[in-house]
Amino acid sequence: MAQAQLKPQRALRDWPFQVTPLHPVLGCEITGITLEQAVSPAIFAKVYEAFLDYELILFRNVDLPPATQVAFAKNFGEVNVHVLSQYHGYGHPEIYMLSNLDKDGNPSGKHPDRGTLYWHTDGSWKERTGQATMMYSEVVPPPGDGGQTQFADMVAGYEQLPADIKKKIDGKRAIHNFTFSRKRRHGEDPLTAKQSAEVPPVAHPIVRTHPETGKKAIFLGDHAESIEGMDYDEGRALIEELNVLTTQPENIYSHTWQPRECMVWDNRCTLHRATGFDEARFKRVMRRCTITGDKPF
Repeated sequence: MAQAQLKPQRALRDWPFQVTPLHPVLGCEITGITLEQAVSPAIFAKVYEAFLDYELILFRNVDLPPATQVAFAKNFGEVNVHVLSQYHGYGHPEIYMLSNLDKDGNPSGKHPDRGTLYWHTDGSWKERTGQATMMYSEVVPPPGDGGQTQFADMVAGYEQLPADIKKKIDGKRAIHNFTFSRKRRHGEDPLTAKQSAEVPPVAHPIVRTHPETGKKAIFLGDHAESIEGMDYDEGRALIEELNVLTTQPENIYSHTWQPRECMVWDNRCTLHRATGFDEARFKRVMRRCTITGDKPF
């Protein structure tokens, strides 16, 4: 695989804040401004440039109440209301809660969403897929005890594919199916019949073009079930092969969370997954908003 290199356009930006790369391929921490300043019209355009350049932006040590998180997310676009209403949190349907706490506030021993442990991109099972996801950390396991989130750059993943595989997938579309991925990873179906009917399978190009940067990226992950025009088992094998080829270690940033961090990542050109932790010993409470994007092309 090619060595990861910093993208050249990053050095040309004139921003009223500082950025520190988190990894050679993707991710940066933004410092020198508050979140209140970040959402001001004059500065938000620059923050959004950093989001596009780095695919992931991080703010540390911030207080972000649920209502403020929803308001901040709306700067990026329309905030999605997840079909799994049982995950809605704090009276805000736009917030998706990931918590392993029981009713008494103690670790329950149960992972809140095992589907998050596998490479995926949020909302790929919808016709209009996720543009961005904003995650805020309330309570996290101690460093070294799991509960990280890993991110893989799908632009680099596509660029580094062998020429014969690029040719093989050119013009092909994958069927993304939320019911498939939930049953597969949970061992049961957490969707009601009504919820399942609201999210029928949908086809998206395997290679999508980022609508703002023009870059090509692989668009698959765990919600992708099959490939149009291919035998089911052959399509499954190809999806699994691509998911491995595009998540090579040099293109992955692993984030160890601290409390009170706010991160926003671009679902159109990244995959992500959580790492496991001892759900009976440690507390992990995260809340996220997903911004609705466009129909991939």
